[in-house]
Amino acid sequence: MMKLLIAVDGSSHAHRAIETAGQLAQEMPGLKAVLIHVRETTAYASEVSPFNAETLEAMLRQRQDTLLQASVAQARLAGLDHVTAEPAMGLPAQEIVRAATEVHADLIVMGTRGMSSLGGLLLGSVAQRVVHLAAVPVLLAK
Repeated sequence: MMKLLIAVDGSSHAHRAIETAGQLAQEMPGLKAVLIHVRETTAYASEVSPFNAETLEAMLRQRQDTLLQASVAQARLAGLDHVTAEPAMGLPAQEIVRAATEVHADLIVMGTRGMSSLGGLLLGSVAQRVVHLAAVPVLLAK
């Protein structure tokens, strides 16, 4: 049974990745999907009190949970029956690749803005880093 890791961030690009995975599920019944949202580590200024830092952290965790719940609902509507969600924190590309290894994903699915190769070269992108680091195939949905 094939297992996908789908990177989500609430953007229209991530929605396209979910829809693309849904199309794959039509061709491969029983396909399993794990959705991952990576929240970058928050650096706090020295002026932020510990109480405010805890409040901010709780708010960011709640926002991440809400985004993952909405993404799971969208994935089910797209035809993915076996869907789980994994919140992560750290550097997005590294966490996506780590999660793919951890869940034994056969394929990573991500949305991309479709930036030109020159734009991607100058700015870099999470998708390009994942393609470079991943040990499994990466499907980029434009």
